[in-house]
Amino acid sequence: MTVDNIKTMVHKYDFLVIGSGLAGMSFALKVAHKGKVALICKAGLEEANTYYAQGGIASVTNLKVDNFDKHIEDTMIAGDHISDPAAVEKVVKGAPAQIEELIRWGVNFDKKENGDFDLHKEGGHSEFRILHHKDNTGAEIQTSLIEAVKAHPNITVLTNHFAVEIITQHHMGIIVTRHTSGIRCYGAYVLNETTGDVDTYLSKVTVMATGGCEAVYRQTTNPLVATGDGIAMVYRAKGVVKDMEFIQFHPTALFHPGDRPSYLITEAMRGYGGVLRTKDGKEFMQKYDPRLSLAPRDIVARAIDNEMKTRGDEHVYLDVTHKDPEETKAHFPNIYRKCLSIGIDITKDYIPVAPAAHYLCGGIKVDLDGQSSIRRLYAIGECSCTGLHGGNRLASNSLIEAIVYADAAAKHALSVVERYDYNEDIPEWNDEGTISNEERVLITQSMKEVNQIMEAYVGIVRSNTRLTRAWNRLDILYEETEALFKRSKATRELCELRNMINVGYLITRQAMERKESRGLHYTIDYPKK
Repeated sequence: MTVDNIKTMVHKYDFLVIGSGLAGMSFALKVAHKGKVALICKAGLEEANTYYAQGGIASVTNLKVDNFDKHIEDTMIAGDHISDPAAVEKVVKGAPAQIEELIRWGVNFDKKENGDFDLHKEGGHSEFRILHHKDNTGAEIQTSLIEAVKAHPNITVLTNHFAVEIITQHHMGIIVTRHTSGIRCYGAYVLNETTGDVDTYLSKVTVMATGGCEAVYRQTTNPLVATGDGIAMVYRAKGVVKDMEFIQFHPTALFHPGDRPSYLITEAMRGYGGVLRTKDGKEFMQKYDPRLSLAPRDIVARAIDNEMKTRGDEHVYLDVTHKDPEETKAHFPNIYRKCLSIGIDITKDYIPVAPAAHYLCGGIKVDLDGQSSIRRLYAIGECSCTGLHGGNRLASNSLIEAIVYADAAAKHALSVVERYDYNEDIPEWNDEGTISNEERVLITQSMKEVNQIMEAYVGIVRSNTRLTRAWNRLDILYEETEALFKRSKATRELCELRNMINVGYLITRQAMERKESRGLHYTIDYPKK
């Protein structure tokens, strides 16, 4: 290698945190007093699923009417009784202390005049226990944590940095398989998008907090950074990934082809009296459920999906034109403004809606301390599979899971970090290769193909035939993309595409392996008993 090619740098941190949502930032804040922390964000600090969480965060706080047993029971029912009871208990009982911590970090939850929390109640909860900040709780939490992170001298925030691979023995020429015991993580190779170089980040402890993967679907409510990077990296490093078949779809996202992500049309609009109609204006929910448009989320999503597939339509309509126009505008000012901006007056026009991928219940398998199957590597937040959600997520349990497990992982990491040292024998990233502008079109086209495959064949309703077709199509894309990756310099787009294909494959494979309809996984070949 000539001297000209030696551009890569080696950085050393006690803690390497990949991802900047609630999970990643709260972990960083909890360990920073004990060592240097690098916080890797592939975009800016705001671009995380946390920021987009409208609803709130679930915790038992009003002990006069609520208790832990009720919250545990609600979670188990929502998860179709395949949640891990130990994980459920851990999150529910650990929640109040973490709410206190968020408040100390500056998060303002809405309160009543008497100073008590203004608690909401959401689908599946038996009591009022949702803490919120207006209808943008996630943004309030995210901005408060950003301030705390920026103010901490031991945390280095690296925006526009993209983790390409985690480093294990594999990179030292040792053969690692899924059966290898004692796989260790020594850090990650990280692409600096400003310089275009892939640098080596060595760490004593690495934390995956990269969020979900719903951007593998064409219609998603997630920010487009949610390409499942952490899950794909851990899978390629032979870590255990579980329950990927359980993707939660929101039934009514605004259908406007130019928009990605999709704008969410809240469930409250159906509660208000909105009626679902097919493109020819006919009601259809009476065919599926006596509760009509107010049936639970998964039933409504499947009904809409069925109508779209049997008719070959891309959307259905939500109709509130029969309601008082002024009342509609007062109740839903943001939705009114958004629809008006694309030429739809919701007081006179039907709203085009379609289901959109919303939340992942599976991910990197972790224990009660947030440890993955790979040593020195933790996974927290939406990219992890703690066992809390089982087959379906209870509303507002995701933010509380992220911070409870960030706390558990931080405590465990602090107890062991001094035993670890840096592995100095890691080779630098092989940075040879070229990528021309002509080849960029291959990447964008393949991304669109992944979106189409997942949308058409691995969506809300599945079948063995559809899943097999998805598998075969993804396999071709995988071979093409790996060949392109090997001969090209690493770019964020190319790495994201690799990750999307990996994650698409995992969702498909784990859906094929589940020979039943359970939770969010519904297949026409194994209808619910």
